[in-house]
Amino acid sequence: MSLDLLTFGEALVEVMRTTVDQPLDQPAPFIGPYPSGAPFIFAVQAARLGVRAAAIGAIGDDWFGKCQLRQLEHDGVDTRGVHILPGYTTGVAFIAYASDGSREYVFHARHAAAGQLNVALLDHDDTRALFDGLKCLHIMGSALSMSDGAYELGLRAVQIAREAGAKISFDPNIRPQLIDAARARTRFAPFVDAADVLMPTDAEALTLTGETELDFAVGRLFAGKPGRIVVIHRGKAGAVVFQRTADGVRADAIPAYAVEEIDPTGAGDCFAAGFLARWLAGDAPEVAARFGCACGALAVTKMGPMAGAHDLEAVQRFMGR
Repeated sequence: MSLDLLTFGEALVEVMRTTVDQPLDQPAPFIGPYPSGAPFIFAVQAARLGVRAAAIGAIGDDWFGKCQLRQLEHDGVDTRGVHILPGYTTGVAFIAYASDGSREYVFHARHAAAGQLNVALLDHDDTRALFDGLKCLHIMGSALSMSDGAYELGLRAVQIAREAGAKISFDPNIRPQLIDAARARTRFAPFVDAADVLMPTDAEALTLTGETELDFAVGRLFAGKPGRIVVIHRGKAGAVVFQRTADGVRADAIPAYAVEEIDPTGAGDCFAAGFLARWLAGDAPEVAARFGCACGALAVTKMGPMAGAHDLEAVQRFMGR
């Protein structure tokens, strides 16, 4: 059966500080490992919503890899694109939280299995078959920033997805630990150009266009792409959906849901999965974004990047339907 959503990128586990304001350069307790990696959080959330989803990535033949694979299989994520690489360990992200809401990271990824992605993975029959009848390929800037090999894989994946008739969704997900903003603008240009749906933050929209005001940035993002959907996601401030109409660019502000935040990791990935799940099902973009905001809100209510990804019934109940 063909997939609704396919993504690719870094398969990781997370090991995190147990309380806020414990910096990573000092001894203090950690908790984990938790299965993670933005593309895999996305795929798990999509699968829990009943969407046929898969992620292409690489893990080591170790306990952390088993942890990741077990979670994917439990949630029904198609694992044909998950490659076990002998001689490499599974990637790890060490995370510390600050009371101002910011996070510090130490990644063991580029020299781990997660950093070995390359275009040759798409030559595997099982992996290539994931594109047959695919509805949408979702791309994340964090994955493209892992290595030159991952970047080339992304370019080829777009080409194959287009040939299969799939839509393209792009979340810039610019991480300063992996790529600086100036390089991201140039590096991500082919993916911005290919996207039917763009999901940047306000800052990322400015970075990608070189503009200093959001209205001008959104205008640039629609240039030559009148049918594109631009979704600015703002975390605790909700989202704004931009669509071009006969009367110009329409903006729909989508409020956030108020929740108690436990762990913010993965909220944007769950938002994207929720939005695309409902958009592919036929919902109007502004309706899909409201559903995405509910998924993103629920994501932060549990410790662990995948723990807050809820199923369809739970999300609908949360929204008061």
